[in-house]
Amino acid sequence: MHAYELAELLAKQAQSGERWSEFLRVPALSVGVYILAAGSSDPQQPHTEDEVYYIVSGHAKIRVAEQQQPVGPGSIVYVAKGVEHRFFDMEEQLTVLVFFAPAEGSLAK
Repeated sequence: MHAYELAELLAKQAQSGERWSEFLRVPALSVGVYILAAGSSDPQQPHTEDEVYYIVSGHAKIRVAEQQQPVGPGSIVYVAKGVEHRFFDMEEQLTVLVFFAPAEGSLAK
């Protein structure tokens, strides 16, 4: 079993100063925390794995292919592998749990 406390994960990530921090990796899944500062840009590129985003805190918009919509705490967004996507218009710091299936980078060429 792997068990985590979100408050501890966020504190550790704040100390690192990194946008992305993976905390779980098994062959079929990886999970991490993604943080974008208010007013920042999201540099993501399409991934080779399917993703699910769960918005922990903050408000922004997400564009997936040609669709866009606002997101906030409790929003859940699925993005299929290879699809262009990014967060934008971060009104405040955006904190996101990100789930990759299979594990991020495991399908990269």
